[in-house]
Amino acid sequence: MSRYLERTELLCRLLRLQTESLVDRPVRDIHAGWQRLYMSLHRLPPGGSLDIGIEESDEYTLADSYTLAGDLTFDRVNPDSVWNCFAQGRENARQMRHRISSEMWQRLNLVYLRIRSLDIQDIWVSSPEAFYAEMGADIGAFSGAAETTMYRDEGWSFLQIGRFIERAQFSAELIVQQIAIDVEAGEYREGDWLDLLRVSNALEQYNLRYGISVYPGDVMDLLVTDPMLPSSLSRSFRAIESELDSIGAGPGADSFGAARRMAGRLSALVQYEWPDNLDREDLLNRALEQSRELHSLINSAYFDYPVAGAS
Repeated sequence: MSRYLERTELLCRLLRLQTESLVDRPVRDIHAGWQRLYMSLHRLPPGGSLDIGIEESDEYTLADSYTLAGDLTFDRVNPDSVWNCFAQGRENARQMRHRISSEMWQRLNLVYLRIRSLDIQDIWVSSPEAFYAEMGADIGAFSGAAETTMYRDEGWSFLQIGRFIERAQFSAELIVQQIAIDVEAGEYREGDWLDLLRVSNALEQYNLRYGISVYPGDVMDLLVTDPMLPSSLSRSFRAIESELDSIGAGPGADSFGAARRMAGRLSALVQYEWPDNLDREDLLNRALEQSRELHSLINSAYFDYPVAGAS
């Protein structure tokens, strides 16, 4: 439930930024934003190409963005669309209604009733960015309801673990794909890295620490290592460590030990290896690979353990 809803919120932040850019950003920036988004999801857009068409007209770009936004928002076939992620999160919540508060369920169900019959043309004719902002606020309201009403037992800890694993993987993926875009272009564009700060709610903190000029190395340092930034990899991995300690060993005790060690290695990677290793892309790819392994180990420790090992 938590991973699906966290992904819904992250997608809405990216799509809000992307649709806002249609008003006054150059065509190249708009296409780079779509490219980064699809690359992060490891998905090809409708038409099957991720080429940045900087020669295209504004009218063509607007029509193209309409198609891409529809694919990522309401497409029932796309497993990574906002609709599917939210619907899956709500379905998992429905199956666990006896373990979550009525306020949490009501938040999700009211959103579902509001959006279940919508399609891209319904939001495009007025203000698509307002739709994404409202969806993000709805997920925030759900998180607030969980914070104030949910009993602090194992269910709460799993809610936090799911949120932070999803957040860490998505954040690392965005940075990796932005690096790939820069390498392909042979240069970096300040606006692209500024977008990463905005979508991570980190722009104000960046300005306070580094000033108004945006440099990729400084952006990565902030988004990876700052333990006080809610969206940073450091904060996510530390939170996962803490919640695993709170839950303790599950039926799959061997997998729990491996998961706890993996969480510790991820924290050490961003805290100790990052400052001295100049190959940032390699470290981020390692963090992605290990965080996926961590997800599998947690499943094996608590949910998908061998029956013989549960006795």
